[in-house]
Amino acid sequence: MKLIVMDMQKALLDNDLYNLKGLMENVVKVIAAARENKVEVIYVQHDAGAGTGFSVGDEGFEIADEVAPHEDEKVFVKTVCSSFSNKDFAAYLEEAKDEDLMIVGLQTNFCVDATVKSAFERGYYVVIPEETNSTVDNPYMTGETTCAYYFNEVWPGVFADCVSIDEAMEMIRNGVESL
Repeated sequence: MKLIVMDMQKALLDNDLYNLKGLMENVVKVIAAARENKVEVIYVQHDAGAGTGFSVGDEGFEIADEVAPHEDEKVFVKTVCSSFSNKDFAAYLEEAKDEDLMIVGLQTNFCVDATVKSAFERGYYVVIPEETNSTVDNPYMTGETTCAYYFNEVWPGVFADCVSIDEAMEMIRNGVESL
């Protein structure tokens, strides 16, 4: 299993994210468990382009200190929603021959969803721990409703297994087959 930490960047964490405190606590917990149990942690950052304040070299582009990668952890940059749009990221996962991915990060209805579906299309088994992704309110749904909709309706049974934090911790400690 590999843990993919998506777009946990300062510019996105400044937004009015649903359950920001819970998101940060859970993502920190999952990353710590992965590191303790020798599960590779891979980071992905979104580059929105020059002049956006959310591009390479901008403060907002940087990964939040609480969840920052260690020196030996891989970091990939993407310019569209799916992490698999970065050919180096896709090739790295393919070469690793690990078919199990746990995905956490931002934003539920954009980059997380696109990456989950791209991973599914490539034959990966995807796990999403509860309250480890978030988004903001939109004209149609609150951030809370959006997160619940993807976690309970869109992803399970087709694209991913959506599990509790406790189940995710057990998967990290004992491997995916333990549940």
